[in-house]
Amino acid sequence: MMPQLLILATNTAWYNQPTIRWPIMVAYLSMLALITVYGTHRYWLVWRFCRHGIHPQPPPNHFDTLPTITVQLPMFNEANVAARIIDATCQLHYPKNLLQIQVLDDSTDSCAEIARQRCEYWANRGINIKFQHRKNRKGFKAGALSEALKSATGRFIAVFDADFVPPSQFLEQAIHYLADPSIGMVQTRWDHLNRTDSILTRMQAIFLDGHFVVEHTARNRSSCWINFNGTAGLWRREAIETAGGWQHDTLTEDVDLSYRSQLAGWKFVYLPNVTCPAELPPEINAFKAQQHRWTKGSIQTARKLLPTLLTTSPRTVPHRVKVEAFFHLTCPMVYLFMTLLAMLFLPTVYVNAQPFEQGTPMAIVLTIFSFALGTLSVGVFYTMSQRAQDRSALATIMQIPMLMALGIGISVNNTCAIIEALIGFESPFIRTPKYNSNRQSVRRQSIIPMTSAKLWMPFLEIALGIYTLICSWLVLSIHNAAVGFPFLLLFAGGFLYVGITSLRHQLQLMRSATRDDRIPITSVQPPRYPAD
Repeated sequence: MMPQLLILATNTAWYNQPTIRWPIMVAYLSMLALITVYGTHRYWLVWRFCRHGIHPQPPPNHFDTLPTITVQLPMFNEANVAARIIDATCQLHYPKNLLQIQVLDDSTDSCAEIARQRCEYWANRGINIKFQHRKNRKGFKAGALSEALKSATGRFIAVFDADFVPPSQFLEQAIHYLADPSIGMVQTRWDHLNRTDSILTRMQAIFLDGHFVVEHTARNRSSCWINFNGTAGLWRREAIETAGGWQHDTLTEDVDLSYRSQLAGWKFVYLPNVTCPAELPPEINAFKAQQHRWTKGSIQTARKLLPTLLTTSPRTVPHRVKVEAFFHLTCPMVYLFMTLLAMLFLPTVYVNAQPFEQGTPMAIVLTIFSFALGTLSVGVFYTMSQRAQDRSALATIMQIPMLMALGIGISVNNTCAIIEALIGFESPFIRTPKYNSNRQSVRRQSIIPMTSAKLWMPFLEIALGIYTLICSWLVLSIHNAAVGFPFLLLFAGGFLYVGITSLRHQLQLMRSATRDDRIPITSVQPPRYPAD
């Protein structure tokens, strides 16, 4: 009934009225133009990546005598993975007398006892490891790192999140890049323990590969700025301190410190050939919580530091570095543009807000131009990230529609994060739940509750999915515009997938709460780690 009413409405006097048509058309084309600008930037990243490549670059200098290193392991209620990261860190190949390990635990559950026991286990075997437990979460992760730095003995600081498993040779591979006194931080590439676990983890892996394989490499080897990713990196302690230390006024304390450190004159090095595996969130709500924090924190950092960065003398920060930093910090705004674009679909169809008639040469040029810059760039970007790792280009291309649908589907969630950041709405640091999902004994048994889950969000996502389905039907019924039909279906599929999956997981959590069968808190260890 609703589609028929909408078709009838297009025959009213409002249809094609300039006073309505032009404002809607300008708004629609503005969103499309902004998306294509960021799409064009992806091509720039791919071009710079192809120019410089991913081949290893050995450190220009080496330490004659190895320096002291402090490894910091921040964690909060990470009972499923706490023992794993502690065991892996204590098996790093580095002289024991030069290595200090700090376990920074803010937990309020059994994770604290698990971590304490593993620290005692390794301390009894000659490892310099200290368990530090805070009874408050002041400053969250940034607060824990800042407080621990006061008692750190290392000249260099390595940080690993609880879901990472650093390989034993990690420090040996990375430390010599810091022999150059101008280098303040070394970041390594994330790998994925559970890449093939599900469609969701496969898509996340490709998303992150785009960032770590193409984006980081292109920026760093073009002498542009990169950021520490919060884990799997090595800092020069002096670079942290001269930049003002860890601060917790944004949700991405790693990006914030990175930009302040580079503003202070420090250089960063990215090592795409040194990898550190980690767990991807296996559940959609955990993924959305992670994306919300990253998106909001990036915009918060942009608000905090972009004015200073853009007004810094070009002799200190070249214009090309400023431009790239602007795109880097503001790229999450694309989620806002996509959400607004989706909301404009129906008004655009209703008033026929097209600058050119269907089938005319100019209409065809506009369609091809928008597709090449706004859509095709995504496929090129992520396909390149997989080919650089010797993965099948064809298999990647086949996954691009699902990848785009997932990116569209989380745009409502991330738009909420952007608005919160722009209006200055404060929210706590919500850690991403860790499942230790490579443990077959607990995989998919239940869902860890998310305190940050917005119960109304799935309903809004499902509503937008239905809305864009109606728009796709109208496009064919009214304008016979088959070109736009697949893209509207992509939006509908993305919103419906994310919304329905989120809602289903929330219902599963409610049922499991009544049966009291949530994932057990355990310290089961993978076979590669020693048992007590």
